[in-house]
Amino acid sequence: AAISWMDSPPGAAQVQKNELRLAGEKRKHYEGRVEVYYGGEWGTVCDDDFSIYAAHVVCRELGYLEAVAWHPSSKYGRGEGKIWLDNVHCTGREESLAQCPTNGFGVSDCRHTEDVGVVCSQKRIPGFKFVSALTNQVEVEDVRIRAIYSQRKRVPVTEGFLEVKDGGKWRQICDEEWTQMNARVVCGMYGFPGEKGYNSRPYKLLTRRRKISYFGYSVNCTGNEADLSGCRMGRALEMKANPPCMKGMPVVVSCVPGRAFAPSHSAGYSKAYRPEQPLVRLRGGGNIGEGRVEVLKNGEWGTVCDDNWDLQSATVVCRELGYGSAKEALSGGRLGQGMGPVHMNEVQCSGFEKSLTECRFNHEALGCSHEEDAAVKCNVPAMGFQNRLRLSGGRNPYEGRVEVLVDRNGSTVWGTVCSESWGVMEAMVVCRQLGMGFASHAFQETWYWQGDASADDVVMSGVRCSGTEMSLPQCLHHGKHISCPKGGGRFAAGVSCTETAPDLVLNAQLVEQTTYLEDRPMYALQCAHEENCLSSTANARDSSSYRRLLRFSSQIHNNGQSDFRPKSGHHSWIWHECHRHYHSMEVFTHYDLMSLNGTKVAEGHKASFCLEDTECDEGIEKRYACANFGAQGITVGCSDTYRHDIDCQWIDITDVKPGDYIFQVVINPNYEVAESDYTNNVMKCKCRYDGSRIWTYNCHIGEQMSWGAHNQLNGCGILCGHVE
Repeated sequence: AAISWMDSPPGAAQVQKNELRLAGEKRKHYEGRVEVYYGGEWGTVCDDDFSIYAAHVVCRELGYLEAVAWHPSSKYGRGEGKIWLDNVHCTGREESLAQCPTNGFGVSDCRHTEDVGVVCSQKRIPGFKFVSALTNQVEVEDVRIRAIYSQRKRVPVTEGFLEVKDGGKWRQICDEEWTQMNARVVCGMYGFPGEKGYNSRPYKLLTRRRKISYFGYSVNCTGNEADLSGCRMGRALEMKANPPCMKGMPVVVSCVPGRAFAPSHSAGYSKAYRPEQPLVRLRGGGNIGEGRVEVLKNGEWGTVCDDNWDLQSATVVCRELGYGSAKEALSGGRLGQGMGPVHMNEVQCSGFEKSLTECRFNHEALGCSHEEDAAVKCNVPAMGFQNRLRLSGGRNPYEGRVEVLVDRNGSTVWGTVCSESWGVMEAMVVCRQLGMGFASHAFQETWYWQGDASADDVVMSGVRCSGTEMSLPQCLHHGKHISCPKGGGRFAAGVSCTETAPDLVLNAQLVEQTTYLEDRPMYALQCAHEENCLSSTANARDSSSYRRLLRFSSQIHNNGQSDFRPKSGHHSWIWHECHRHYHSMEVFTHYDLMSLNGTKVAEGHKASFCLEDTECDEGIEKRYACANFGAQGITVGCSDTYRHDIDCQWIDITDVKPGDYIFQVVINPNYEVAESDYTNNVMKCKCRYDGSRIWTYNCHIGEQMSWGAHNQLNGCGILCGHVE
């Protein structure tokens, strides 16, 4: 919003309100470089002596409740022209930035590298009256699509009168100069990728019967704005005319939802939509419509570098995936670091591309690391998911007994969920449905949380989720045929949620490079035999016989945003006498050798681990060590490495015949500990065994593995060596 400044005495500028704007390279529409209008031109503010108190004054002057943060050193790009204010000293109680003591207008020893920026709260000041004669941007308290009676039960609301809240009152916009581009922007704000035509007849009938209160201006959007506040105001309406919108009627908007959000007349939502193989995906986000941006190129997923990453490019990603425009373009690996190549750098989108892959970008990603992985948070439709689920009895809003709202005999009642088979995957869906991020724990007993006594009855049982669902009803469950032998009460399901989660990834290249065969005598495998690291046929063999072991090293790195900690506390860890340390997770990985059709040919084993930081990225300190009954876990940015030459770091292939096989390692296979991304917990390699040698090649993480023809090695494999 903008206004006009008056002449000011030394030390303080006298201004009428609202002659400020947020400009520059924004990643949210409520942030930007602070610019001031004075003497007929826009100029910037220097970061010297600027504070959060000054940021509060700026944000309130622009109609936001408060500031969330401020940034020095031209974070939003260098401004142009004059630097109007320097050494700004605010207490935070001022009504305008002009009331804060400064050096005076234009008195500054700063450069544009010191331009200050602010991040405001998304919440608007109720009843705030915006005047925007200078910037010409649409600044209103709120925007809504108000459905007419026949549409109100549809979820989500995709069509209705467009209303803006200005000066505390809801008003309609005259459609005389309304365009399809305007509708595109509004639909994007509400989580819809596109707009469409509609039947105007019922709206015309309603308009004739009602007195309409019009907004004072038309609106002019280019169509690539992420929010209506980025659009320009058009001409002013003749408010004295009767009616002011002489040749038109109030604007109606009709939006096309993404396929995952197709409208439903009932409270039961359609099953989670699983699209065909996309070119772009989001990973590592805790909530619907957010995550690290990953792109598929030559059969391999990679990330996008955050150089030049902005709302326009982020919005292309969001619309491509069936969401609306972007709420935020995130940089600096904020939603976790990816793996593999960086496929795109310096992305520049017009905003109208069908896919991010159509935007201009630099193929060279020199200097880009996964610390610069770009991410997005998209606008998603209001599905009302949060209204049908709640956490009750917890110590804070992020934990408690799970209570769901269901339809029973024509009315809705709250009840509990049976905890039989309840685990982290189910808890993940609950936290996502509530917009609370990831699950940190799933509880099968909740007697210590006093929930709502009227909601004790079990109303949902047999819940099994894949983890991709947007709401609990989308998971498999018994429906109306409740079966819960233990009953609810103390055995009702519970969760605790968290905004961040770990993400474990196995170093596939290291596995490929370190695989080899060893023939080892039984008398040297006593410890391993006790820990069930050998095939069952070893039980009948004497101590002089040999076992053939497929050995390899594993390095497991925590790419996430929080430490990986075992589910069990110290009191339940298991002491392993042979290896003289505690195992905090009895099943941390599965090692298997399988035929090409997926049948296990070597029994493999469930490896238990003592979790510790073996090595960490530069600048990160080790926090976990197994020695002396120490705390166990894997710190963010650290790896737990198990060398090929330690006990149980193998698969026993003594009984395996020569042939082609699949070598598979699965981390955290029972989902005991919540992670932000389980799709990268599986590593698969192709193997060829000739009876005395083994080749391991084409090791890949997750669904990147391509299982086409398993023919010749074509020289691409690692020769794992003769038997030692």
